[in-house]
Amino acid sequence: MLRHALTLLLAALAGASTVLAFAPYRLYWVALLALAALILLVQRWPQRAFGLAWVWGVAAYTSQFYWIYISLHDIGGMPSLLAGGMTLLLPMYLALYPGLAAWLAARMHHLPAVRWLVVFPAAWTLGEWLRSWVFTGFPWGAIGYSQITESPLAGLAPVGGIHAVTLAVALSAGVLALLPQASLHIARRAALGGLLLALWGGSGWLQQQSWTTPAGAPLRVALLQGNIPQALKWDPATFDFTLATYYRMVVQAPQAELTLLPETALPVFLDDLPSGYLTMINGVADRKKTALVAGIPRRTPDGRGYLNAVIALNQPTQDYYAKNHLVPFGEFIPLPAITSWIYQFLRMPLSGFTPGGAAQPPLTIGQQKVAFNICYEDGFGEELIGPAANATVLANVSNLAWFGKSNAMSQHLQLSQARALETGRPMLRATNTGMTAAIDHRGELIAAAAPDTRQTLLATVQGHSGLTPYMRHGNAPVLLLCAALLLVAGGWGLWHRRAAQRNGHATA
Repeated sequence: MLRHALTLLLAALAGASTVLAFAPYRLYWVALLALAALILLVQRWPQRAFGLAWVWGVAAYTSQFYWIYISLHDIGGMPSLLAGGMTLLLPMYLALYPGLAAWLAARMHHLPAVRWLVVFPAAWTLGEWLRSWVFTGFPWGAIGYSQITESPLAGLAPVGGIHAVTLAVALSAGVLALLPQASLHIARRAALGGLLLALWGGSGWLQQQSWTTPAGAPLRVALLQGNIPQALKWDPATFDFTLATYYRMVVQAPQAELTLLPETALPVFLDDLPSGYLTMINGVADRKKTALVAGIPRRTPDGRGYLNAVIALNQPTQDYYAKNHLVPFGEFIPLPAITSWIYQFLRMPLSGFTPGGAAQPPLTIGQQKVAFNICYEDGFGEELIGPAANATVLANVSNLAWFGKSNAMSQHLQLSQARALETGRPMLRATNTGMTAAIDHRGELIAAAAPDTRQTLLATVQGHSGLTPYMRHGNAPVLLLCAALLLVAGGWGLWHRRAAQRNGHATA
């Protein structure tokens, strides 16, 4: 019993260490060691494969997403015990996917190299793809993001997307776990080392390639970070203060072609703005000759719903983008007959948004076409392929004040960097509390504002056009490869077992 408890503790510690692999720490190599540690534990106790990997996953995702508790308890007002339980539900669910990957690999006990170099990486990658869309999806914490942008493996992102990076991480961990085995023949050890060097060296070479080309004149942008506390954001008593804050920031902003405000920067429906405010702030923007684009809710054209939108306020047509991939519980109520009781304990100002639709055109600003996404929409790489193909610049507006001074801001920045890499387009980020930033087409930071400060970030980005391999093919090549590897490994394992049975019968 004690040995079993210690084993689970080791799995939990290995999983919890993964938080160091992601932003803001960015120790990408920790992800490989944490996965390799899980593999070693499963090798030692294959009969406990699912449980060990599930505990690993619960610890990993709890350490990474502890900030959900802040949104539920500190901001949402949910009682601490209930908020703690709700916070744990997500890691407990997400951990099922590592559990299944380890369980599948452990079943190939008679073919150790196959299970850790083929089955485990393929199953892990398919699991992370599944959790990116099942129940509307939660892609944060996919192990591939730990490699953006410091690791050579980031070079795989524009070729096969974040799931290609995940596959490479899991394969590398399998190699690391096999190398120290005393029974491994020196030739096989050399082959494994060669595989690792080829994978990392080839990825590093890909990282130096240019997949898209510059388009149009560079775009000068002013990204506004208002730093309005979430507890005050929707408080009627501070409404005038919020409007005045952003008005002053627009007045004081340096000259730029685009002035961008965060998600729901103006916390009121567009047609409910105080009389004269829109005229006043647009007048300032017009004198500065800047396109003023702000996050503000607006009603649907038929008036029956409302949209989480980003609107070009001083364009005559007030072109806008409306968020399409909504956050469950935060922006819509999933299965309301079952889950609506949660709102008895949760202060949520708007929770019934309408999706904006998948095919929304970019906004033309200067010589660039800017495709917007809102909040965690930039976590869904394949959903951004269509908008990016029609645009030269990507832009994300977010409000992460829900998560306080936590890692959520830095983790979200890392997701945006991955999307810039995948699409070969620069990414702009205007956020309420952080991380406001400008990212180039290689995923590298051009400039970033200090989090939890009121600041206007001035930057210049060069738009890009053309299609990366990932934009042409999406996730399909990596997913098909993983499925094929599992089918081949399964067939090989079945043949191996039957051959062993025949030999046993013949010996008898």
